[in-house]
Amino acid sequence: MSADAVTTAQDLVVSGWAVSSPYGLGRDGFTTGLHQGHTALTDLDVEQWPVPYERAGLIPGFDIRAVLGRKGTRSMDRVTAIAATTVGMLLEEYATGLPADAENTGLVLGTSGSVQSIMDFTRDALTGKAPYLVDPARFPNTVMNCPTGHSAIRHTLKGPNVTVSGGAATGLLALNYASRLLRGGHADALLAGAAEEFSVQRARLEQVADHGGGEAGPLGEGAALFLLESAGAAHRAHRTALATVLGCRFRAFRSTDRASAVLKSCIDDVLAAAGHTPDDIALIAPGTPPGILGKQERTALDHLTAPRTEVRPLIGDTTAAGAAFQLAAVLAAPAARPDLAGRPALVTAVDRDGTVGAALLRLAP
Repeated sequence: MSADAVTTAQDLVVSGWAVSSPYGLGRDGFTTGLHQGHTALTDLDVEQWPVPYERAGLIPGFDIRAVLGRKGTRSMDRVTAIAATTVGMLLEEYATGLPADAENTGLVLGTSGSVQSIMDFTRDALTGKAPYLVDPARFPNTVMNCPTGHSAIRHTLKGPNVTVSGGAATGLLALNYASRLLRGGHADALLAGAAEEFSVQRARLEQVADHGGGEAGPLGEGAALFLLESAGAAHRAHRTALATVLGCRFRAFRSTDRASAVLKSCIDDVLAAAGHTPDDIALIAPGTPPGILGKQERTALDHLTAPRTEVRPLIGDTTAAGAAFQLAAVLAAPAARPDLAGRPALVTAVDRDGTVGAALLRLAP
């Protein structure tokens, strides 16, 4: 383990990122789409997607074998392919200088798993002819950590391999988990982020879910991954520190009318721990959930005057990947706003199952 593997709160940086989004594969389309405010939602082909939605944010033309090749993809599901693709893009661009010892480079991935794979496999087990003929190669897809494990195997990441799930807060939880691993000296570098797929079964479940009195908005899919390491390691590898991770805070609420107060406590705590005040925040990336939770989030942010960048209205509800896309939006913002250099940015999330989270980053000067 390198001498600076045990990092401090001010020492942990994001030195690379990659996205697979409804704007396409790669950062350029995502960054341009956000800056121009162009929606990535498109009309659905009802024959291919028999779902109760007319529009969705799909990765354009995403075909698993066309993107990843035929080897190892025969039984791969969509969320695993999206995750593996995004991990590959991040490593292809930023892997130079990562530790030669793969044992010290790992992956922390947030995901909800694949409800489509789970329900398809369950249906086959119940309807197949005796002795319950199912395709055993598809069983790994029913396990939530399949995208994480497969991505690590495919790209030879032998360090910590962690799957995190927490609804709308998943991306922030993955960032926090990776930060703790690095600060504890359990790895030299970690890829952290989240992935989500669009599927028929997910769409049907989301349509009937409780959205706090609001309508179920269009769904989206994709992944956002970030390279985390110490500032010293990034410098030695000639990677530019894009942002410093100042901290994350999480809490739970028992009733939705408490979500605002609980989220404000997270914001106040993470600001105080980093030595900042609300007036220091230069950019906010909120989760913007529908219904009462969206109102609760807005109330918690009312005392903050910083401009906001909203991702969900443009790419759809990406659920587990939502907060990761908000983090990506923060990293994309300085391209159009040089005044953000060296200033703090806040990312917030409110999940309908009772979790709120806030992450504070300082963009590179």
